[in-house]
Amino acid sequence: MAPVIQKKKNPASKEDIQKDFVEAINLSFTSYKNQVKNNRKLRLIDIFGAILVVVGIFQIAFVGMIQDNYPFNAFLAGFIICVGQFVLLMCLRLQLTHPFEGISKSKAFGEFIIASLILHFTCLHFIN
Repeated sequence: MAPVIQKKKNPASKEDIQKDFVEAINLSFTSYKNQVKNNRKLRLIDIFGAILVVVGIFQIAFVGMIQDNYPFNAFLAGFIICVGQFVLLMCLRLQLTHPFEGISKSKAFGEFIIASLILHFTCLHFIN
């Protein structure tokens, strides 16, 4: 038997990868704009989520700049609140865009409020 010679496929060129990446970004941005165009609730959720990310980054930068973590419980509680509230907010956003069976939007919002209160109560007690 003669050995089978396989041709190697040429890897995608750098320009093709960049073009595909830009196309994917533009498609994602267009889809996002269409989703939030007429829905003020989603825009408000997204703005609040962006603020939570900025506050979390600011807290980490502040601790990095002062190079001391003396009130470590306070920093940790603040950062956990930012991350936890962001996760709860994205769960609410998911529920509003693609509702789960048997759970109404008002029930999802009520659960979001209860979970947020529990999160904040826990973190406030973590500070001491």
